[in-house]
This record gives sequence, C-alpha cells and structure tokens, in this order.
Amino acid sequence: MGLPSKKRPKSEKRKRATVNLLQKAKLTTCPKCKKAILPYHVCPYCGTYAGRQVLKLEIKKETKK
Repeated sequence: MGLPSKKRPKSEKRKRATVNLLQKAKLTTCPKCKKAILPYHVCPYCGTYAGRQVLKLEIKKETKK
C-alpha cells in the first residue's frame, strides 16, 4: 500500500483550495424571462424550471410616472 512521502504544509493545502474561490459563478439565462440565473435552479423571477411552472409567484407591476 502506498504512503505519502511527506506531510503537506497547511499553506500548500490552502493555496490549492483558493482556486475555487477565484472562479466566478457561471450563469445561464432563463428561457422564459431571459434573466440570468444559476444553472439547475428554479428561476426566482418567474418560478419556472425545465420549462415547467414550479412556483407560483405574484408579479409586481411597475407603474410608469
């Protein structure tokens, strides 16, 4: 059974883990309302997921002045 040749220092582990923090979140567009959302998540604006209505959201109408 193989063993590690030497223990890695804490700083080396932390340097390797910082790559995940530097990446930006990848966004997709909702096919219904065309707003940016996270992939594989319900759209918080229109409440759809995979082309189906999942959440019932009340749409607030903006009044024009």
